[in-house]
Amino acid sequence: MSDELILVDEHDAVTGHDEKLRVHQLGLLHRAFSVFLFNNAGELLLQQRALTKYHSGGLWANSCCSHPRRGETLTQATQRRLQEELGITCPLHAAGHIIYRADVPPALIEHEYDHLFTGHYNGEFTLNPEEVAAVRWISLTDLKKEMQDHPQQFAEWFKVIVKKSPLLQITTS
Repeated sequence: MSDELILVDEHDAVTGHDEKLRVHQLGLLHRAFSVFLFNNAGELLLQQRALTKYHSGGLWANSCCSHPRRGETLTQATQRRLQEELGITCPLHAAGHIIYRADVPPALIEHEYDHLFTGHYNGEFTLNPEEVAAVRWISLTDLKKEMQDHPQQFAEWFKVIVKKSPLLQITTS
């Protein structure tokens, strides 16, 4: 079941289930979540995806993101993935959602009803090397500059979320 995604409509009502790779090949709208962890300095935790991931390997993205499994709540799914990817648990708060569609080279499409969550964390990490190559903290101002100067280093969906979500609006100084 972990390779099966939950298909939804534009109101997040379940319309079916399908295999993960097929969903991304066809660009079907599916349920997802993105976690944004901040530290005491107000910096955002970025995650560099493992090089072995089937897409976007080596690219920087938000702190944690994935898809809930059938029968799993978003709370269960976010905590499961924080543990599986970063080796942590952390209280999270719902921060809205966005619907987006992004082409993911070479031939995949992320089309997600993406539930956004924020959390506060300052501890250590135990990275799962099958999921995460590295993590780092960054200010939102520095993130904006980096994304402008080196957009190829960031996952396509992360660029869309940063642009569309009020959660991460970065103003120029």
